Amino acid sequence: MKTIGIIGGISWVSSEQYYRFINEMVRDRFGPTCSAPILMYSIPFGEFSQEERRASKGDWRPLRRTMVDAAQRLQRGGADFIIVASNTMNSTDDLIEKNVTIPVLSIQDAVGAAVQDKGLKKVALLGTTYTMEEPFYRGVLEGDFALQVVTPNPAERDYINAVIFDQLCAGVFTKKARDHFVRIIERLVKEKGAQGVILGCTEIPLLVKQKDVSVPVFDTTRIHSAAAVRYSLGE
Repeated sequence: MKTIGIIGGISWVSSEQYYRFINEMVRDRFGPTCSAPILMYSIPFGEFSQEERRASKGDWRPLRRTMVDAAQRLQRGGADFIIVASNTMNSTDDLIEKNVTIPVLSIQDAVGAAVQDKGLKKVALLGTTYTMEEPFYRGVLEGDFALQVVTPNPAERDYINAVIFDQLCAGVFTKKARDHFVRIIERLVKEKGAQGVILGCTEIPLLVKQKDVSVPVFDTTRIHSAAAVRYSLGE
């Protein structure tokens, strides 16, 4: 197997999910004592959150330096390819690839292929404000996979973003938040014709489960982890 390099720590919650899913998938393929070759560089989230705030005000330089530095550390450590354990920070995939000589496995590509495999044409996208509004994510889904992407309205986007950063990234998952997310999803199904929902923040699958909604759920953490395992195996 090729060694998987994970840029984590952007949220410790999703980082541990990636590590667990990848190892469970390898165990299920090869037996109970088997695990995956993984290197993880965990970015200190306290400092990173300050860089995110600066980026939201237009200064992306510190955040981009941090992502490139993390990728270069993984390459020096022996990673054969890199995955970024965050939907939002996959926006830096192209930048990272310009500064290392190993591939970056995009979450957008993995998710687009998973939706396409289900035969769906229109999906709802939930995530941070940046993920929902910027073209780096939906542009891939629409341009490369011919999907129609619908997103919540501005007030709903603000609510989702606040819950992600104030609750989910801290490991707080409440019924109130789940119920609100489900109402948003079901509104997009009813009013916008969404045939499925992409949980486009790696913490949201810990809040919203398939049993909670009426359409197929795309757990981006699990999808990205599965893509990493397949790539590691040369599949």
